[in-house]
Amino acid sequence: MQFSANKRVLAIGEAMVEMAPVGDGLYKRGFAGDTFNTAWHMAQILGQGASVGYVTKVGQDAVSDAFCAELEADGLDTTGIARDADRTMGLYLIELDGAERSFQYWRAQSAARMLAEDVEPLTRQIADAGLIHLSGITVAILSPAARENLLAALKTARAKGALVSFDPNVRPKLWDSMDEVRATLPGFLSEADIALPSFDDETLCWGDATPADTLVRYEGLGVSEVVVKNGEGDVHMLSAKRRLTFDTGPVTKVKDTSGAGDAFNAGYLAGRFKGLNVEASVRKGQALAGDVIGHFGARLPKEATKAHAYDAN
Repeated sequence: MQFSANKRVLAIGEAMVEMAPVGDGLYKRGFAGDTFNTAWHMAQILGQGASVGYVTKVGQDAVSDAFCAELEADGLDTTGIARDADRTMGLYLIELDGAERSFQYWRAQSAARMLAEDVEPLTRQIADAGLIHLSGITVAILSPAARENLLAALKTARAKGALVSFDPNVRPKLWDSMDEVRATLPGFLSEADIALPSFDDETLCWGDATPADTLVRYEGLGVSEVVVKNGEGDVHMLSAKRRLTFDTGPVTKVKDTSGAGDAFNAGYLAGRFKGLNVEASVRKGQALAGDVIGHFGARLPKEATKAHAYDAN
């Protein structure tokens, strides 16, 4: 698979205010969200080798201002962020049981739910992208009409040469039913060049017994490059009609598994964007995810990303 010479990478979705535990009953405010986590990590590890931007909608309040300022300071393109005077950013709180996490959400008034209400500005925002990343959460928070707008914008971008990456990232509470999930996601997967599913989601949604079942189903949808994440298990993938398996090494000092899959996506997509083969890209994804779960919160401290940066390797 050849990435476009266009160096613009865009992720589409919802960023939220994150309250992450840091020990002793204390929490630290940050910003996170699945596609945002991926875009942020990609921006840090690709550095000036690529323009990485985020497409979303936030409020016009002080917290939204702080979010936009942080993105700019961290080197992301914020031109795809629209502002909504009547809404603000959603919020979630992480609760930990050992290293495993659960979440409490407050997102009913999230401005990101309105990011695709108007198809024309969305189409313009992503039309010149070389790589577009989005997820099932991106789709789930939108109205049915906005989902059609998003799909139309993706079709236009692909016709102009963009590659699309899609992580199904199924969150049942965001959908009316699992039947709605099964009816909606295949349409977006049919526009995906790269799929990055998690096996537990595929089992929940489709009843897959093995990662191999997942690969067969995605191949049937026409996705040419599929990477099935499986926690501590092996990574299974489809690439150029070949089925490949990569072991997952042990990770020590696990503090918080939040954002592990998002970080894997970032490492993998950054590797492919830089021209690495699929195995090297999987290893980049595994290394980044392994580092993320050794820290609290869904994103690495910025200083810690330097070990994964291409200009440092």
